[in-house]
Amino acid sequence: MSQSFDTDRFYESEFVEHRAVAEATHRALKADFARLLAQAVATIRNGNKIFFFGNGGSASDAQHLATELTVRYVKNRPALAAIALTTDCSALTAIPNDIGFQRLFSRQIEALGKAGDLAIGITTSGVSPNVLEAFKVSRKLGIVTACLTGKGGGKAKEMADICLIVPSNTTARIQEMHITLGQMMCGGIEHALGIADGPDPFENA
Repeated sequence: MSQSFDTDRFYESEFVEHRAVAEATHRALKADFARLLAQAVATIRNGNKIFFFGNGGSASDAQHLATELTVRYVKNRPALAAIALTTDCSALTAIPNDIGFQRLFSRQIEALGKAGDLAIGITTSGVSPNVLEAFKVSRKLGIVTACLTGKGGGKAKEMADICLIVPSNTTARIQEMHITLGQMMCGGIEHALGIADGPDPFENA
């Protein structure tokens, strides 16, 4: 470690920036979050499913959030239909090799999606080509599109039906808000469906 590196100052500055972005996100995204939650609840109520997808850290967020729904968020309850398009190693290698990396998510949506589903793309920059392509294909299929993004929203803000743009240009801070907003959505779905505080369906299993 460089002798000039001040760990204490770095530690404090990271938290200062995190709190500032969290507060700005809190102020800016209430209405957009409400739209996302309402659409997610309607999707599940109508017997449809939610797709999550993104690259790098956003791919991990996609898997995390899909699992919160298929397994549980707060307590045991019936499974909710969600799929992360970032987990099938055969698809993740065959599609880029045979068709092109830009089609990574859109090809899976073509195979698995139907009108009434919800496609949630996660891209800190708002310009990830494979996320934008997935939005384009989703719209053609009648699938509602939503985006978690930052850095002004990029092209995603024009292509997604619902767009939550974290007011920051720092990738790490944007990602921190994405997982916060995503988990809030999962908790909101459970409450809106009346299953967060209901009886445990596995209690006597």
